[in-house]
Amino acid sequence: MRPGEERPVEGGACVSRLELLKLRAAERIDEAAERLGALSRAIWSEPELAYEEHRAHGVLTRFFECEPPAASWTVQPHYHLATAFRAEWEPQGVGATPRPLQLGFLCEYDALPGIGHACGHNLIAEVGAAAALGVKGALESLPGPPPPVKVIVLGTPAEEDGGGKIDLIEAGAFKNLDVVFMAHPSQENAAYLPDVAEHDVTVKYYGKASHAAAYPWEGVNALDAAVLAYNNLSVLRQQMKPTWRVHGIIKSGGVKPNIIPSYSELIYYFRAPSMKELPVLTKKAEDCFRAAALATGCTVEIKGGAHDYYNVLPNKSLWKAYIENGKKLGIEFISEDATLNGSSGSTDFGNVTFVVPGIHPYFYIGSDALNHTEQYTEAAGSHEAQFYTLRTAKALAMTALDVIFKPELLERIKEDFKLKVQEEEFLNTVE
Repeated sequence: MRPGEERPVEGGACVSRLELLKLRAAERIDEAAERLGALSRAIWSEPELAYEEHRAHGVLTRFFECEPPAASWTVQPHYHLATAFRAEWEPQGVGATPRPLQLGFLCEYDALPGIGHACGHNLIAEVGAAAALGVKGALESLPGPPPPVKVIVLGTPAEEDGGGKIDLIEAGAFKNLDVVFMAHPSQENAAYLPDVAEHDVTVKYYGKASHAAAYPWEGVNALDAAVLAYNNLSVLRQQMKPTWRVHGIIKSGGVKPNIIPSYSELIYYFRAPSMKELPVLTKKAEDCFRAAALATGCTVEIKGGAHDYYNVLPNKSLWKAYIENGKKLGIEFISEDATLNGSSGSTDFGNVTFVVPGIHPYFYIGSDALNHTEQYTEAAGSHEAQFYTLRTAKALAMTALDVIFKPELLERIKEDFKLKVQEEEFLNTVE
């Protein structure tokens, strides 16, 4: 019986083989629920910052190395980056031809400074691992020859700062992947939210120290430059588009009140809906920084981050498949209008969607707490979050099975991807 065929079940109804495979994927995730919860809790309990996720990396690589049966996953523990990894599995009996369909499941596991896993990346790691196990379990249950498929889990560090996925793109890690899957914790269930493009800068002002009471006129105040820059950007907001975002901090502003500060430093993030608009906003902001230097007599150094985060390209064919599977599991999604007009952040997954088709849904974790708060940290480590996390993993695994066994869906996904990339390229060339 092939996946598209039907077989009778109790009560006389007929269920397609594909639906039975989806049930098996969900069962496999439930069977591993205790191990998956322990995986998530281990990452949550010892938060680590970008590129420093050594313990989380070790927990994840051991998880796949020890996944029964022994040695079923091939694990590359330091895959292009010290805290990245690649784990892959393919059914026994699959030959070199035809080329196997390669599906990627992405894990994130870095935390935020000071407040730990306030963005729930421990749950992202759990979802990626669980969905991959579900697909593997379903394919292992097939009685006949397995399809030519390779299941790949990529551990992608440094989403919060630096852009580990972009490092991996540049290293060729996504080169042969056909479709990629991941999911992000939120306050709602959405197959897509319009994550925007982002550019970050570090701004340094250099002045001249002097005694602030005895002879302040001999000093050049770098803190004044930082404050002026901050205020310049605040004034700029009146002329900013509603979809633009600018936010920053003064990281350094002096050492003692009676010393004119000779050095100050700011860190700013700029966000816009597309890579076309982002340079426009960046230019306006940099003019604000330079104006502050001119006004105070300081010199200024403006340095961009290592990577810009691209906006996430939507793939409606993947959305629809994910929503259809999610609804079968009882997931209630926000409306498409709310999806397209909802607020969102930025992610290095956006860069991934420019090189391979992918889906990055958001999922409710049982709490109304907002991301990047202490309350969300608590929610991400709660027992209640486990039900919603594993339900999301099941929906991703079921969608991946659709991609494997519905060639027409895969073709639509590839066509959606091609059209969206072409659309972005065209928009970037139009003045």
